[in-house]
Amino acid sequence: MSINNDFLDVTLGRRSVRVYDDTVKISHEEMLVMIQKATRAPSSVNLQPWRFVVVDSDEGKEKLRPLVRSNTTQNDTSAAMVLIFGDLQCYTYAEEIYSKAVSEGKMSETAKNNWLADIVPQYKSFPKEKMKKAVRLDADLAAMQFMLVARSHGYDTNPIGGFEHGQLAEAFGLDKERYVSVLILSVGKALETGEESVRLDAEEITFFK
Repeated sequence: MSINNDFLDVTLGRRSVRVYDDTVKISHEEMLVMIQKATRAPSSVNLQPWRFVVVDSDEGKEKLRPLVRSNTTQNDTSAAMVLIFGDLQCYTYAEEIYSKAVSEGKMSETAKNNWLADIVPQYKSFPKEKMKKAVRLDADLAAMQFMLVARSHGYDTNPIGGFEHGQLAEAFGLDKERYVSVLILSVGKALETGEESVRLDAEEITFFK
């Protein structure tokens, strides 16, 4: 796979692409590489609540199609639709995450035990709406990182928020009480160049105090 390491080209050249070359596929190996890079995004106390469902089969896309509202072109032409969820029980991975940090010399055993004693009960006590906000924020960071990673791999993306949020998890075999839908990203090789949009000047939206 060819990687573009030009940071400015990757970031400033990113466009929202809605029409893709439907003959181009992304191997599962490369998709996992991109997702692994995306998970270098930050998350609160490193609980990594993001979960990914990659829909790239004809059957999967047919199932997804009625749930994406007006975004059927992306669904039909992209190499894959990446469904991003937040795991409301992400704290159940705390032991595994912090133990891995200890084994790699990035955390002491004492720090791990202190974090487990403090963080897990705290997260378990969060009201559901507070937990939803927390995991959505972290999952959005991973989504943005995935879009940039995909571009560095030569692909383009389109973030989709207009879909049937309440039906998505169950449609793909996930527990809808545990997994909250956050975003869908279409990804593939652009067939049409995305339009360059305008941005407000930094001076207009920034306040120095």
